[in-house]
Amino acid sequence: MAGSRSPSWVERHLDPGERLGEILFGLVMVLTFTLTAGLSVTEGREGVRALLTSAIGCNIAWGIIDGVFHVMGGLFHRGRRVRIARAIRSSADEKAAEALVASELEPTLEEVASPEERRRLYRDIVQVVRRSAPARVGITRDDLWGALASFWLVVLSTIPAALPFLVFREETRFALRVSNGLLIALIFLVGFRWARYTGGSGWRTGAALAAMGIALVAVAFALGG
Repeated sequence: MAGSRSPSWVERHLDPGERLGEILFGLVMVLTFTLTAGLSVTEGREGVRALLTSAIGCNIAWGIIDGVFHVMGGLFHRGRRVRIARAIRSSADEKAAEALVASELEPTLEEVASPEERRRLYRDIVQVVRRSAPARVGITRDDLWGALASFWLVVLSTIPAALPFLVFREETRFALRVSNGLLIALIFLVGFRWARYTGGSGWRTGAALAAMGIALVAVAFALGG
């Protein structure tokens, strides 16, 4: 279609929920870090430099961890499907095999398909699984690209937190307040966007997430940050 946009590499390897989740994770991580650092940060360029270095390093570390979790999640889900396929192939009869498929799919399909439609689908799945070659579980290229996308989004979330420190180089605590405000606003926007995919209220979802951020800021203030 004319004017349509090709998906980015991040969109090709992470679905909307995963993308928003990674951004939210990165924002919350850097917010909690800056709030904690605010308890002991010093004024001036040295304090700014130390805070920036630590915040970026924190999210790089968590980006790597989240990328590893993404790969592990892919392995887990494929391994689970392989295990179910093996159980279907080794079932004593068709009924037992169909019952295995039903145990996996029934909660999802019972509201959108009749009992007869579900039984036909389960029979077809059993036949397809028994005819197909056993799958192997291993790390795929998509896993690695998805891990890189996860890492990128978590690290990218550090940039809004860093900008105030580059502008207010001599006023560390003021920059910290501005940074926290930006992060809370972005957390609200993530919640607002999230509601588009879940069918909820964007304002309520965004406000709930922003309230979580404000609560973190309030705790830090109470402790002297």
